[in-house]
Amino acid sequence: MVVSALALLWLRNLFAVVMLSGSFSLNAAVLYVVMDAVDVAFTEAAVGAGIATVLMLGTLALTTSHEKADPGVSWPHLAVVVVVGSALIYGTLDMPRYGDPMAPIHQHVAPEYIERGPKQTGMPNVVTSILASYRGYDTLGEVTVVFTAAAGVLALLGRRRKKKNKMKKRTRSGERP
Repeated sequence: MVVSALALLWLRNLFAVVMLSGSFSLNAAVLYVVMDAVDVAFTEAAVGAGIATVLMLGTLALTTSHEKADPGVSWPHLAVVVVVGSALIYGTLDMPRYGDPMAPIHQHVAPEYIERGPKQTGMPNVVTSILASYRGYDTLGEVTVVFTAAAGVLALLGRRRKKKNKMKKRTRSGERP
């Protein structure tokens, strides 16, 4: 995954970048399966490797497949990236170790869901009760974002197709485009 991430930085062919990005997301999904987060793995595979790749390919259909010439390093932008990246890394220092049974999430939230989830929601499966009931609005929001992005790309593709059809009709009838 590190090699893929570094290759994404240096590639100039945007089609290759899209394909490599989809591959990166698929590898992340496999990593989530290894970490026993199957629901997150499915989401990453469907959204990151699936719909995001399709949307980026749709965008490439409207633009060029090669990156514009490098304008050089923008020091203010690089400074913002370094500061934000450092803050994010600093924020992870207080996180508990992976799989730590004494982590706060394992002390009160997980037992609460396991004990009361099926009773409160009426669903016998704990995972289903959490995803369909407690995280229902979250899932609905994610679906809305993906649907909106897909509708936007399809609207852009349809607009370009209409322009091409108008130009073909004008050319056939002898009008100037």
